[in-house]
Amino acid sequence: MAFWTVFIGMICSCVTFFGEQKTVLVTGGAGFLGSHLCERLLRDGHTVICLDNLSSGSKDNIVAFLSHPQFFFLEEDVSAIKEFSMKVDEIYNLACPASPPFYQADPVHTLKTSVLGALFVLELAKKWDAKVLQASTSEVYGDPIEHPQKESYRGNVNPIGIRACYDEGKRAAEALFFDYQRMHGTKIKVARIFNTYGPRMRVDDGRVVTNFISQALKGEPITIYGDGSQTRSFCYVSDLIEGLVRLMDTADDITGPINIGNPREFTVLELAFLTIRYTGSSSSIVYCPLPGDDPCKRKPDISLARSVLKWEPFVDLEEGLVKTIQAMQPAQNGL
Repeated sequence: MAFWTVFIGMICSCVTFFGEQKTVLVTGGAGFLGSHLCERLLRDGHTVICLDNLSSGSKDNIVAFLSHPQFFFLEEDVSAIKEFSMKVDEIYNLACPASPPFYQADPVHTLKTSVLGALFVLELAKKWDAKVLQASTSEVYGDPIEHPQKESYRGNVNPIGIRACYDEGKRAAEALFFDYQRMHGTKIKVARIFNTYGPRMRVDDGRVVTNFISQALKGEPITIYGDGSQTRSFCYVSDLIEGLVRLMDTADDITGPINIGNPREFTVLELAFLTIRYTGSSSSIVYCPLPGDDPCKRKPDISLARSVLKWEPFVDLEEGLVKTIQAMQPAQNGL
């Protein structure tokens, strides 16, 4: 780490001298969302430090950036990192597995990633007077009684259920962010992200979009948990990244939390039929028992994002699904 500290410090000094905009740390930067964010930040002219332990992320997601003169990769666990002395201007905290099979595989580590990771980025932001954005989640609303979900809704989460490691970890991280803001004046931003999909999702991700596409491309039956009437609101990744960047660019008194997602609501069964149509698959549909604590409905109220960020999604599910299918086909064929 000492070598990287000196080397990146020298580069960042040169970047500042030549007038480049910012040095940005992205934790979880080799993951699905993180890699798209790194790509956007590089395109905007920033120096990007990507930190990821590759537990659910992949170097394949960032291989195109590794030779970029303003991109640096550190293979570290955000919950256990011992040394990080590089000066940063902004931090996006995206580190944490987001799909149930991954975050439930080691629930204790998932909680540590959320809580200790939040402490790490908050201490770093306090040290350098940097802005720090927490990638929170619609899961903080649990299985919601209020529909659609506004930021003022406090949620209906089972604190001892199988999803609690992720749900409560993210809720605890939000609490830490606002405590740092109150105690230290830390410049925080909190985004509550709703179901996001797009290229670079893992084939074995375990979430509904990748499950359906993977099964359809292989001609296997599409597995629906429950009766398929449960709803989700799917946001394409480019829209989501635009929302995160706009939130980071707001004035310091804009802290969030702000919902970022697509308010167009679909049933899981509707998604299955769309997947079959756009893959040209002959897959049938099979029904299995609904997992514990699986939300029955999910739809963001994005009034705040519209008014504060001047943001709303514009990629509809049909267009985004086609792009995601096209991106997943080579990976599927490689299995």
